[in-house]
Amino acid sequence: MSRPVRHEIPPRSGAAFTLDRGQRLTVIDPQGEQVADLVAFRRDDLDEVISSGRTIDYASRIFLTTGDPIYSNRSNVLLRIVEDTVGRHDFLLTPCSADTFRIIYGDEHPHRGCFGNLAEALAPYGIEPDRIPVAFNVFMHVTVDGLSGEIAVRPPLSRAGDRVSFVAETDLVVGLTACSALQSNNFSFKPIHYEIES
Repeated sequence: MSRPVRHEIPPRSGAAFTLDRGQRLTVIDPQGEQVADLVAFRRDDLDEVISSGRTIDYASRIFLTTGDPIYSNRSNVLLRIVEDTVGRHDFLLTPCSADTFRIIYGDEHPHRGCFGNLAEALAPYGIEPDRIPVAFNVFMHVTVDGLSGEIAVRPPLSRAGDRVSFVAETDLVVGLTACSALQSNNFSFKPIHYEIES
């Protein structure tokens, strides 16, 4: 088997690509403390998409790691986590957007965020912005107060070279970003790498 090609997503940008059933996608944090928003759609029916609600419901917990399936809005498994060197990711918060930066950070001229980057990357596959779901936020460190329900975004626990690998359970279209939100990435924007292997 040939060595997989490593691709780089530059800071504050995104990419989209296809993933065939059985292929393995590895998302790598090359420098540490950088989040990657991941979304996936069933290739032959783009209305079927990853679902945080169904996945968390069936797992009975909010923090997913090795061995956990990621379900669709139709309760089918689209991806399965098969390797995870960090063990803490987020599946609660929506991709950051221009509105995120306007409402939360008060930016007058906001960046388009992961949502805008995903929308641009996924458009050639016929995926419109309103179809973009809550992302699986690889490496994102979100804490939840068990009494009040208050959430807080903390610096990622990932260090240089940390990775998460997923196996596709069906043919997919995948969107992936190097997250654009300052707080999510400990106030420093860095690239994300990914590899695909059969």
